[in-house]
Amino acid sequence: MVLALVSAISGCARFGDGGDSDEYGDSAEASQQALYDNAQQALRSGNYTESIVRLQRLEARFPFGRYAEQSQLELIFAHHMIGDHDAALAAADRFIRLHPQQPNVDYAYYMRGLSALAQDRGFFRRFLGTDISRRDITNIKQAFVYFNELVINFPSSIYAKDGRQRMIYIRNVLASHELNVATYYLGRGAYVAAANRARYVIENFSKTNTVGDALAVLVEANWQLGLDEAAHDALAVLALNFPDYHAFDGQGQLVLRKIIDNRERTWLNMVTFGLLGRPEAPPPLTIRRTDTDPQTAS
Repeated sequence: MVLALVSAISGCARFGDGGDSDEYGDSAEASQQALYDNAQQALRSGNYTESIVRLQRLEARFPFGRYAEQSQLELIFAHHMIGDHDAALAAADRFIRLHPQQPNVDYAYYMRGLSALAQDRGFFRRFLGTDISRRDITNIKQAFVYFNELVINFPSSIYAKDGRQRMIYIRNVLASHELNVATYYLGRGAYVAAANRARYVIENFSKTNTVGDALAVLVEANWQLGLDEAAHDALAVLALNFPDYHAFDGQGQLVLRKIIDNRERTWLNMVTFGLLGRPEAPPPLTIRRTDTDPQTAS
């Protein structure tokens, strides 16, 4: 009976998953290679869901194998490609924590920024063209932090140039968001808050394309508050730096109605493409310059 039991156990070990042989080959090395090749085949064919299953299986069975680190990087990519950005972020954070000196760790930093940025690109943004600056910008701010870490820690990385370009894009989004808030306050008659927000844009996002609009908001907010001198000072800066600003008419007057018309768009207005629900706009407001020369305007 003892001999029979030993023989049965030996047979199970010989035909089961134990030892160095399994269904992928005659050795653990062959099994590891086969798992990796299958994962690569799924990646190349665009079957990212299947590649995730195979890469996770490879990492689970060979956590210290020669493909372990590479499979972890490819998991970040695969999660990102199927739109599971939370999983991609978690995988990138894990790789950075476990392999801070790995030669390709800059890729994990880069993909972390991409995944954070992509978290705000949902259905409505892709197909309806929703302005991202009018939504919650928490993830956008975090993406900026991630790209900044990439650029600082790996300035010579092949991903650094793209990271810098995306940081410029994010700065424009953040500036547009602040301008939207300032415009909202202006439409609600909260002129002090509007002026503060506009000033914040001018001081902190001076190289973005929103500065002209922020100056116009500052002009209007100060004018509405009865601060004529401050309003004309802001107007002089606007005229000097943006002489072709769209709200200037042919006589060099800042016609504020051009700004007000699109300030408050209701939900009814948006879903009917502007045909219904148009908010009432106040009469046109005009601030005249004391001199037609922008450099001497006051």
